[in-house]
Amino acid sequence: MNVTPSLSRPKEPTIALINVVFLMLVFFMIAGTLAPPMDPDLSLIKAEDLDGRAPPDTLVIHEDGRLWLRGVELTSAAAFMERLPDDDRTIVRIVPDRDLPAALLIQITDDLRQGGAERIMLVSERGLE
Repeated sequence: MNVTPSLSRPKEPTIALINVVFLMLVFFMIAGTLAPPMDPDLSLIKAEDLDGRAPPDTLVIHEDGRLWLRGVELTSAAAFMERLPDDDRTIVRIVPDRDLPAALLIQITDDLRQGGAERIMLVSERGLE
């Protein structure tokens, strides 16, 4: 009598895989509902049509260090501080060029602080996609 050994494959753990996928599904369903939904009566503003320009009392600093305020070139940071109203001198907004050297930016902000600026806010581009 000729007995051939049976070729048996090891069983794949498909039940364990199904359990893991089911647990992940439950986790993501619960995690997605943790944040409270927004008020349905709330309408958000649309910023796509807004002009991307600096506020009127903002110092614009070009790559080569030229200073501009409302389309007028200034000679120094002190000249900028003199043009601001007295009550607006503590908080100063600047828009530096992306390629402005950091050393020059620090020098200009130091000049602004010596002129009376307590807080300097840097206005930058924000990409929303």
